[in-house]
Amino acid sequence: MLTLGPLRPSDREAWEQLFAGYNDFYGRPTMPDGFYDDAWSRFQRNDELHALGARLDDRLVGIAHFLTHASTTSADVCYLQDLFTAPEARGQGVARALIAAVADAATERGCARLYWSTHESNTTARRLYDQVAENRGFILYNHPLHG
Repeated sequence: MLTLGPLRPSDREAWEQLFAGYNDFYGRPTMPDGFYDDAWSRFQRNDELHALGARLDDRLVGIAHFLTHASTTSADVCYLQDLFTAPEARGQGVARALIAAVADAATERGCARLYWSTHESNTTARRLYDQVAENRGFILYNHPLHG
């Protein structure tokens, strides 16, 4: 049975494994010391960054990280920054349920819309995203900051 909700203190190890899997999927380098501790602490505060977990038979198998921010053209908007499902749980509705839960959280916060990005080569995820959202054709650019 699939259940959704906030991350529990007992989820810490499983959450880190899932988040590491997400970062590995996108080819990010090994995260610096303290990275996961800092992120976990911020999610536990639940003030600027938020996290939800999906559980199958009470085992954490999916995570969603999101935030809300101001918009110049509407009410606040919600950005789904990270979404990841354990490989063994894929195809069981975990990602779809997490997107719906983030959409509900965004609605509760008065957001006008929910958006996210993915790599163009992520065809598996894009099949789902094309069913639950609209691709408006925007291209994401990243400008590195040095400091």
